[in-house]
Amino acid sequence: MDSTDAVARLAAELVAIDSRSSRSNLAIAERIEAELGGFEVERLDYADAAGVPKRALVAHRGPPGGYALSGHMDTVPETGWQADPWTPRIDAEGVLHGLGSVDMKGAVAACILAARSVPADTPATLLITTDEETTKAGARAVAASALARSLGLRGIVVAEPTGLVPVRGHRSSANITAIAEGVQAHSSTGQGRNANWALIPFLAEMREIAERLRRDPALQDPAYDPPFADFNLVIDNHGTAVNVTPARATARIKFRASRRLDPAPILDSVRAAGQRAGVAVEIAAEGPPPELPAEHPLVALASRLTGQAPRTAPYGTDASELQALAPCLVLGPGTIASAHTPHECVALRDLAAAVPLFARILTTASP
Repeated sequence: MDSTDAVARLAAELVAIDSRSSRSNLAIAERIEAELGGFEVERLDYADAAGVPKRALVAHRGPPGGYALSGHMDTVPETGWQADPWTPRIDAEGVLHGLGSVDMKGAVAACILAARSVPADTPATLLITTDEETTKAGARAVAASALARSLGLRGIVVAEPTGLVPVRGHRSSANITAIAEGVQAHSSTGQGRNANWALIPFLAEMREIAERLRRDPALQDPAYDPPFADFNLVIDNHGTAVNVTPARATARIKFRASRRLDPAPILDSVRAAGQRAGVAVEIAAEGPPPELPAEHPLVALASRLTGQAPRTAPYGTDASELQALAPCLVLGPGTIASAHTPHECVALRDLAAAVPLFARILTTASP
């Protein structure tokens, strides 16, 4: 079986396993571990906030040191899909379709094949996480792993889709949740209290913050495209019908900022707006934005091997947590434009090209 067939087979088998972040990922973790004969494997089991069993994996073969390859097992929900998201399909152009194909089960397959392909006396480490799309809990478990911490890793390649262009830095998120409470009743009776009316003053201030982030050059970073921070709002009335006064209104905001921007003043403004509106505000921040200089050895190595100049990215990855273990670079097959869409796909030629590239990084890093 050639490398394209091998990576296509494994990627398709992983796509066929439903591993949305809301569900247990034990089935896909077990499938991946079955591919890791000869590796020392540490299983990192935990339950998420909803009590759902989860597992991250650290796998290593060979002497300590070197670089690690990392990917996540979970996917976003299947919103908007018309075809079955878990029936992988390879079209006539050699493109694999399915939920998680590019983000990032195809890359996980490429990482596994690359790690297996290097000589046994070469350090080969895999850091396979879950909950990347939600809380980064899997990456935090890996960062605390006894096996991973014992290896003295020189760096980590997070294989998110970058078109195999090295990404030396990206933004990191603070996840804001604001909850307004009301009283549920039939709206015609006048007996209820609509939680939305309490939320609206808070949202008006959030709009001002969002506009200021886009307008004020002092809050922007020209090294990123776009230069302004992400401040995305989603509102939820939890299925309330239009003839019922909502008992709860929840606003969730994804605030992504690069290393140049100090998020503390923005988050302080959010908390103060919540107090003024009588809205409960909770903020869960990821690790600091990872960013390596262009001359860092891992960045320079990836640039030399790919022939591509390093860049930055506006999104976030597990690197925000994994950087506690070692410096992180983001580099993987496929395009982020396909991720999180009902048309998610990745070209098999891109997956196949990633396998020897990842193997060369592992081999170059050996003593």
